[in-house]
Amino acid sequence: MQVKIHPSSLMGSIQAPPSKSCTQRACAAALISEGKTIVENIGNSNDEMAAVDIIRRLGAEVTVKGNRLAVVSGSNIFKCGNPNESRIVDPGESGLSMRMFAPIAALFNFDITFTGKGSLVQRPMDFLNTYLPKLGVTVFSNNGKLPITIRGPLKPQEITVAGGLSSQFLTGMLFAYARAVTSPIILRVDNLMSKPYIDLTLDVLRKFGFRVTHQDYKRFELLPYKPVAGSVIKYKVEGDWSNAAFLLVAGAIAGPVAVRGMEMDSVQGDREVMNALYQCGAEVKIGRGGIIVNPGELKAFEFDATHCPDLFPPLVALASYCKGRTIIRGVTRLLHKESNRALALREEFRKMNVNIILDGDIMKVDGADQVMGARVSSHNDHRMAMACAVAALKAKGITQIAGAEAVDKSYPEFFEDMMKLKMQVSKI
Repeated sequence: MQVKIHPSSLMGSIQAPPSKSCTQRACAAALISEGKTIVENIGNSNDEMAAVDIIRRLGAEVTVKGNRLAVVSGSNIFKCGNPNESRIVDPGESGLSMRMFAPIAALFNFDITFTGKGSLVQRPMDFLNTYLPKLGVTVFSNNGKLPITIRGPLKPQEITVAGGLSSQFLTGMLFAYARAVTSPIILRVDNLMSKPYIDLTLDVLRKFGFRVTHQDYKRFELLPYKPVAGSVIKYKVEGDWSNAAFLLVAGAIAGPVAVRGMEMDSVQGDREVMNALYQCGAEVKIGRGGIIVNPGELKAFEFDATHCPDLFPPLVALASYCKGRTIIRGVTRLLHKESNRALALREEFRKMNVNIILDGDIMKVDGADQVMGARVSSHNDHRMAMACAVAALKAKGITQIAGAEAVDKSYPEFFEDMMKLKMQVSKI
């Protein structure tokens, strides 16, 4: 699908979409819990539906009605009478579902094969080959890539794992250990990146009754799981700061825009977009109507996105309208996303008359004298599609985005919501 974005002035209020990171983690927690779980306010993005489908295929009873998910699971799902049984699960293009559910799949005593689509089949999964065999798990992969077959059961041991490539692997290990340990155990981690995502993982685990603590993100202690018989776990998904960031930046460029449904005390790392908005001079107010953002005298800012790399695309769109040179750190975290986002951002924003310089771990974005409308590509990356759309709001001329359907991965209603805010969008 291609869309055309016409220069637009925005005005209005919009409800933020549910957090897909929370929904996916809630699915995993429901799978490894005993009894019934009710999850309210789930979204319908491809990534969220992939997580729902995975727990169904792994044996949980799953019912979805609107934005309400009901799950019934228990220890019986981890064993089967037929040692030759095998199951196939498809995480789609979701890196989190793949990396999180793979260690959880190691709790089962039969073969589980992960397939995948799009860029996910090229993303590295060497972590699984490196660490799961140390825990008694058999792993067969395509040279560290999909498809991957896993056979447990996992036997928790005190090991040290690397946290430098992706926190998503550690998230999966924490879920698996939280269910499997029968006595207190320590899981050690070196060089953890994206610490806020681990905060989110721990928050979900604790709300589901699992007991995990940590010391400086280097030493995680897990205690045996003790379910409460007959209890029903209830969890409500909060608003998604990763996607709300695009709406808030849109307000700074072409607002006013009010975004409702965000938790200001959320542990989601992408809440840090607020600091960038304050730094650059956008007019920000927080009240009962949500977070209201107006354009101001926008100026360049400095931001470290090492632990929140998903903010790079909206921050580049914001920096395009800021006077001076913006500095964003953490470029090395962009290499294994849906696209190589560092190169993709430089390539597409150059077409829009925005100069981006890559200097090791630093991205330098020069505010444009005039952002220009252009023909750009999403690179099949949901955040690239949204970044280009937001940057097009005050461009000179029309911007045409190829592959705009990529937004379905995380925010299927993005263009519809933007049209509610008066963005002029036409689909081709």
